[in-house]
Amino acid sequence: MVAPGAPASRYTARSPRSVPEAILNEWLTLACSPRIVRRALKYAIGVGSVLIVINHGDALLHGDISLGRILRMILTVCVPYCVSTASSVSSVLEHKRES
Repeated sequence: MVAPGAPASRYTARSPRSVPEAILNEWLTLACSPRIVRRALKYAIGVGSVLIVINHGDALLHGDISLGRILRMILTVCVPYCVSTASSVSSVLEHKRES
């Protein structure tokens, strides 16, 4: 129940799990939006490439390519993608709350 004069929540709680589910749903919807995915891919390719050269450059030059190293290089690109996505979604949600 909302006290008189208090702002109503933007989520109507039907069960204790509905608010977290609504928040997660909004977060995932934003994270999958084309604008945020494009931005995150640009950062992942740019930053990920630099990190791969720094972390695996010697091995690449010597032809030391194993399945384990390829998996680590993929993870190296995934990290900036996740960071960019989380940052973008947080920024959009913060901007929504302020307006």
